[in-house]
Amino acid sequence: MANNSQFGFQDASSPIMEELVEFHDHALMVALAICSLVLYLLTLMLMEKLSSNTVDAQEVELVWTILPAIVLILLALPSLQILYMMDEIDEPDLTLKAIGHQWYWTYEYTDFKDLTFDSYMIPTTELSPGHFRLLEVDHRVVVPMESPIRIIVTAGDVLHSWAIPTLGVKTDAIPGRLNQTSFITTRPGIFYGQCSEICGANHSYMPIVVESTPLTHFEKWSSLLSS
Repeated sequence: MANNSQFGFQDASSPIMEELVEFHDHALMVALAICSLVLYLLTLMLMEKLSSNTVDAQEVELVWTILPAIVLILLALPSLQILYMMDEIDEPDLTLKAIGHQWYWTYEYTDFKDLTFDSYMIPTTELSPGHFRLLEVDHRVVVPMESPIRIIVTAGDVLHSWAIPTLGVKTDAIPGRLNQTSFITTRPGIFYGQCSEICGANHSYMPIVVESTPLTHFEKWSSLLSS
């Protein structure tokens, strides 16, 4: 959950988000090194300590051709690794379908016979103490902790996007198309997200709430809801 004046990412709650935060720090250090080098050279030039009348310098041209290529490789390799990790879906324990509507979500647990519900935002006037404004819903998505979850995302009317920042998940919901992704929650908790694609007047009023629980609690919840 994001806090006021927060500087940085939310606490990662999935392996993918941990990799994304690590890659962000890696890319930031590379950018910092490049900026430091450029500022250093500019300072030398302004102080007239770096001047030359050389017309041809093949060694310098070779360096400033190879060095950017190395920097790009250092950024591309971990980025491609994360992209492949995000697209990899290997024998999920649970499959969940999310359907975006104006302006609510419908969830279907396809591994269960009759486990389907709509998830609407709770109005501000009906919030209980301790609840978050514009983020709470009447029915949360409940998933078992430390289990591979596959989520299939689509929409029933216009473009939507199913996103949970702390899980590193963001998948577009497109009418007539099924997109899928996967995630694993590494700890129990309640994770908040919102529709991340402008979808009309009430775009900001269709939050997403995922509750991660131990497997035994999830089994009790699913049995209660299916009965």
